[in-house]
Amino acid sequence: MQMKKFIAILIAFMMGLHNSISFSADGSYHLDNAKINLDDEQSLQRGARNFINYCLNCHSANYMRYNRLADIGLSDDVIKENLLFTAEKTGELMDINMDSTEAKKWFGANPPNLTVTARSRGKDWIYSYLRTFYVDESRELGWNNLVYPNAAMPHVLWELQGIQNLEDNKLKLTKSGLLSAEEYDQFVLDTTNYMVFMAEPAKLVRHKIGYYVIGFLLILLILVINLKKEFWKDIK
Repeated sequence: MQMKKFIAILIAFMMGLHNSISFSADGSYHLDNAKINLDDEQSLQRGARNFINYCLNCHSANYMRYNRLADIGLSDDVIKENLLFTAEKTGELMDINMDSTEAKKWFGANPPNLTVTARSRGKDWIYSYLRTFYVDESRELGWNNLVYPNAAMPHVLWELQGIQNLEDNKLKLTKSGLLSAEEYDQFVLDTTNYMVFMAEPAKLVRHKIGYYVIGFLLILLILVINLKKEFWKDIK
């Protein structure tokens, strides 16, 4: 009976970690659920490609080294041939060559470091943010965002997603992009998946170890309960 109660509490606790409702920073926009999977190496590899090709031009990720991409199944040769644009060795940091002073002139603010954005903002925020840009002619760069209003960042992925307009507080795709809506959502999901990995690469290892630890504790619990019964059977 005690073991059943313990297992029920454990399951309820683990499920509760995944059932929170997310909102944007000002609480006004309900964020879409980013159903990422850190065990999906193909998704993580596509996300790394997307991030390096589209994000690493302006945003740095200099708390991350290129060689950590080996954790998602990429060899040094693949990294050097396809992803090493801002460094010479895979052991170097993911930095950019953009001058911070010039960046502030162009965008009005320095593009933030994205290494740990997934930890500070959350996966749902990133996933929703990259899908909710719309045309706003009142803005200097011509774009605005529902999740992060008046963002200084232009919609760098507009050629892939297409052009959206805000009509009656709803986004409407007025010009198609190179990708279909489903393909673009997958593109953003892969990118979000990679950014979650990048924010804490050791998390993959901890997850694997965690399963073994939980399994060991459950087995130990069964042994302890049976041992307790064996000690007390004569007394009762």
